[in-house]
Amino acid sequence: MELTIVKARRVDREAWEALFLQHCHRFGAPDMDRATLDVLWERIHDPAHPMTGWVALADGARLVGIAHTILHPHTFSLRSVCYLEDIWVDEDARGGGIGSAIIDHLVATGRAEDWERIYWITGRDNEDAHRLYDRIAKRTDYTLYHLDLAPQPALHGAGGEHRGD
Repeated sequence: MELTIVKARRVDREAWEALFLQHCHRFGAPDMDRATLDVLWERIHDPAHPMTGWVALADGARLVGIAHTILHPHTFSLRSVCYLEDIWVDEDARGGGIGSAIIDHLVATGRAEDWERIYWITGRDNEDAHRLYDRIAKRTDYTLYHLDLAPQPALHGAGGEHRGD
């Protein structure tokens, strides 16, 4: 199998969406409505947006993997860093080095564009991913904290006065 990694193309929408929804389901993300998927797809193609979508194509045609990256500034360097937010390989295509190839492509892109580093997170129970990541990258001792900012009920009374804590 010949594998090619490229930025997501408009013609990849249907296959990208199928793999992305598999990925979301695996990691317990909430269901995505059509409007959200449409906006995400547009962000991937907007050169002014820091998000980029990547696809892995088997034999130049069949989409077998996806990745989403977000390039952003970094306080410890003047060079950008790349957050690998999502990486997913079609379950029927696993074990063939596709995940490694996607990361290798990102490394080559980062070196060509002078990124400081690529970083990502994965679940403690994602043993398949750990086997790959432990081979190619340095595991850190950092702990990730997650603070959701969902809309909260108002803390003020109907008249706008503060009721105290």
